[in-house]
Amino acid sequence: MSKYRHHLPQLDGAMFLTDGGMETTLVFQQGLELPQFAAFYLLLSEEGIAILRNYYRSYLRIAEHHRCGFVLESPTWRASPDWIRKVNCGGKTLADINRRAIGLMLELRGEFESAGSPIVVSGNIGPRGDGYMPGAMMSIEEARQYHAPQIEIFAQTDADMASALTLNYVDEAIGVALAAKGAGIPIAISFTVETDGRLPDGSSLADAITRTDEAAGGFVPYFMINCAHPNHFASTLMGGGDWRHRVGCIRANASAKSHAELDESTTLDEGDPDALGSQYKQLLESMPWLKVLGGCCGTDCRHLESIASRCL
Repeated sequence: MSKYRHHLPQLDGAMFLTDGGMETTLVFQQGLELPQFAAFYLLLSEEGIAILRNYYRSYLRIAEHHRCGFVLESPTWRASPDWIRKVNCGGKTLADINRRAIGLMLELRGEFESAGSPIVVSGNIGPRGDGYMPGAMMSIEEARQYHAPQIEIFAQTDADMASALTLNYVDEAIGVALAAKGAGIPIAISFTVETDGRLPDGSSLADAITRTDEAAGGFVPYFMINCAHPNHFASTLMGGGDWRHRVGCIRANASAKSHAELDESTTLDEGDPDALGSQYKQLLESMPWLKVLGGCCGTDCRHLESIASRCL
């Protein structure tokens, strides 16, 4: 039975942390090869599972040190039907991979959770296409049908919630939210933005969040921003508007480069962890209702420690 599905503790006011840039850490810092940038590939071997376990433990120790809660996102951002077909999974199915991922998250919760540090297990999903550009865009119904199988698998496990990261156009976000609503599992929806603070499809953050919220009937507990640097979206968030109160999580990139520049990079831009922590503090001062803080591409434990030290 899910522990927190019917009452997510990060909604109660205390600050939670989450992890950083998993794929960039594994590829650029640990020298691993991830087919299709798919961290779920590591779930296919005991050696890979050990790597993932150590990755998560490094972040959970930061939350343990700061005595705060943690949202534990499964390594399944790419574990949807199209991406699984592109990776040699040794006969493992969509259900096998996603269930195995949630099992690992539950194991880690058992190892680290304490009365003062609740750990929420979240099934992570990503866009059907590329995270940096819309590509072939689906209708709302097409998006709902595509993402429903993975979300329904999470709903059948003891995961507390799901999270959809790096969505770059509104109809896919609405489809994802409706799929989660149909499966009865809460889902946080995260948009990525370009350097102008707009989604890659040209939508404003205000419009994207408002349209998704209305279409899902307020089912989404909170929205997120990920895979962009604070320089790209801070002015938008500080510009006013009631919609900002629906933003509950920030997972920024370490680098201030554009998506196009990052896509062409052959080395990792780790940015400045201290500066990033200070920018998070400024965002939190402007938006004290933020619930979860973490990182995305290029960030690691140094960035999260900087964020935690300044914001908790």
